[in-house]
Amino acid sequence: MEFRHLGRSGLLVSEISYGNWITHGSQVEEDAAKECVKAALDEGITTFDTADVYAGTRAEEVLGRALHGVRRESLEIFTKVYWPTGPGPNDRGLSRKHITESINGSLRRLQTDYVDLYQAHRFDYATPLEETLKTFDDLVRQGKVLYVGVSEWTADQIAQALKIADEMGFDRIVSNQPQYSALWRVIESEIVPLSEKEGISQIVWSPIAQGVLTGKYLPGQAAPAGSRATDATGAKMIDRFMDDDVLTRVQNLKPIAADLGLTMAQLAVAWVLQNPNVASAIVGATRPEQVRDNVKAAGVKLDAEVLSKIDDVLGPIVERDPAKTVSPATRP
Repeated sequence: MEFRHLGRSGLLVSEISYGNWITHGSQVEEDAAKECVKAALDEGITTFDTADVYAGTRAEEVLGRALHGVRRESLEIFTKVYWPTGPGPNDRGLSRKHITESINGSLRRLQTDYVDLYQAHRFDYATPLEETLKTFDDLVRQGKVLYVGVSEWTADQIAQALKIADEMGFDRIVSNQPQYSALWRVIESEIVPLSEKEGISQIVWSPIAQGVLTGKYLPGQAAPAGSRATDATGAKMIDRFMDDDVLTRVQNLKPIAADLGLTMAQLAVAWVLQNPNVASAIVGATRPEQVRDNVKAAGVKLDAEVLSKIDDVLGPIVERDPAKTVSPATRP
């Protein structure tokens, strides 16, 4: 495993991190989840990403139990706040009330006194940004949070937060967690340049495009049973890629991966790690062997010719529109 700094901070994170969206507490049984976490630890992964909303808070509980007994100082545990975690009108968003209650619940479920990174899961138009940032800063001063970040914020929203933090003396954002893959490059034109200038890293999710870049989904054929495309939650995310033109072009990446001695998944993860603004690529798994396969992308260098070939194969199906980075206009 190799490690990268998170933004301009002194914190090092494993360039492959383990995430448990959809899987823990819902798609796989707890014993299988624990085996995946064990495989991640065995392979040198030290960074674990979750969120209060995953599996209705159960994902944090499963991760907490899976990491129980592991030396806390050897881990970087990330979680998030924003999406609804209960039925009440204040059980969502980025208000002082919800953030305070959410971090306390997350710490309890994760069985830890602090999280290394606390992330605003989306931008909250219903809460003054000053209130959100002041609450995050208070959590840092209380020792419950070491660093703060965001997820799926636009460049303008990130810039606005940085300006307020600088003016008011708050801890600055060190990271953004966007969707990013060879198929989904919406961060490249605006968010990455701003982040490079301001010392912010990307912790990217879905580097394998919900499994599409593994090549297991074939044009004109039904999705394999038990795959992400057949999962109630995952199917909503993967639907945008389940197009015969996309799936055909992905199949054409197989010779490139084979020439490099990589699996398709390894090629996809290695591709996002070629971007120097990416600190870590989040991978999920339902089986330990998936973890072991994905971590082999760590340290892989793809030369300019390979990257050009990938661009030529994928061509016009790549999504690049920065307007695709959105948060709900009203709290969900």
